[in-house]
Amino acid sequence: MTIEVLNILSLPSLATSSSSLSISESHGRPYKCRHASSSSPAAQFTNKFSCSAGYGRMWIQCQSYRYRMGGSSSNSRCKQGKVCSALPRVTADVSTIQDLFEFICSGPLLEKMGLTEKDISDSIDKWLQYGLLLCRLFQLNDWFLSVPQKIRIYHYYVPVFIWCENQIAKHKASFKEEDDVPPLVIGFSAPQGCGKTTLVFALANLFEVTGRKTATISIDDFYLTAEDQAKLREKHPGNSLLELRGNAGSHDLSLSIETLTALTKMSKEGMKMKLPRYNKSAYSGKGDRADPSTWPEAEGPLTAVLFEGWMLGFKPLPVETMKAVDPQLEVVNKYLEAYYEAWDKFIKAWIVIKIRDPSCVYDWRLQAEIAMREAGNAGMTDEEVKDFVSRYLPAYNAYLPTLYAEGPGGSVPDRTLVIDIDEARNPILGS
Repeated sequence: MTIEVLNILSLPSLATSSSSLSISESHGRPYKCRHASSSSPAAQFTNKFSCSAGYGRMWIQCQSYRYRMGGSSSNSRCKQGKVCSALPRVTADVSTIQDLFEFICSGPLLEKMGLTEKDISDSIDKWLQYGLLLCRLFQLNDWFLSVPQKIRIYHYYVPVFIWCENQIAKHKASFKEEDDVPPLVIGFSAPQGCGKTTLVFALANLFEVTGRKTATISIDDFYLTAEDQAKLREKHPGNSLLELRGNAGSHDLSLSIETLTALTKMSKEGMKMKLPRYNKSAYSGKGDRADPSTWPEAEGPLTAVLFEGWMLGFKPLPVETMKAVDPQLEVVNKYLEAYYEAWDKFIKAWIVIKIRDPSCVYDWRLQAEIAMREAGNAGMTDEEVKDFVSRYLPAYNAYLPTLYAEGPGGSVPDRTLVIDIDEARNPILGS
């Protein structure tokens, strides 16, 4: 799995000036009132920080000073290097601790997570710590964040990380004190281009800098070798959905089971294993499994396994339904029958990123390829993008409605977080 870390400032959805984007315009939820009654959590929060944190100063200024001095972190990595390298683009609308608190409380995920204003007030130090760490990771200026940047950090990445922490705590509580606790496998089901790889990268980094080991794996890492993909293509001549990698049938399920089984046993110090990776650039972009000598190594004990993929949680549907969407899906649907045992049964907590319209996948992919070409790198033409995405759209149209309505196979509501996102890839209030 190749991870490309993007500077958030370079993303169109995050580089917008706060002067041209209001809170309500950015995620469909009005900004909460700045004034609160003296008995409200917001007022109590203000009193809590009015003396100790310099209320009225910029919250990020207070926290930046604390982290530079090493006053709030037990991890030495958090004390090293510059806090950020990006220059200020625009003064942040959210500047004081009180403002940040209200901004966090306006996030669309908090109700789904069961968090109240009091919960946020009681854990605000943690929110500030995680936010600052993400600013460093993405080289954002922690003194000045635009509204889209604050949304991405405080309405998306930090809440999801806290949700993952809570799931891990529940997972550990289900074992006896003397037991070896296996890592929690968290599945991320999200369409291509919606930002799941960057999300997983951010979460993995937060786990690392807070002293917890994780392993990241993608369904892409389990694609068939180039030789086996050629055999699959020959077995189904004329089926464009199986001509290239991507759909059910183009994965090595034995490798999936072997890898995930081994990862769930990585509960002790000193345990190590290689994680398979796929080279998408091999054979002129048709791809092949990467040489095992290049595979990264995971070391135990693992706290979590972050497993992401565009079709995680898809369930086989009646043949008539498949034929109505695309007759070529019938054989894909048949292959999908074996995927629960190979993938989904290992996943004990789910994050499902929900999109309004599968056509967004085409737009997001086109944006990425245009950006690559403008940067002087090789990228697909508009027609090649259309052909590429067309091989996935039938599966999206067939399987996403059931995934969104019923959830992934084997999932339970209190271990599943559904995140509705808009065309800018930011979380919004669900319908």
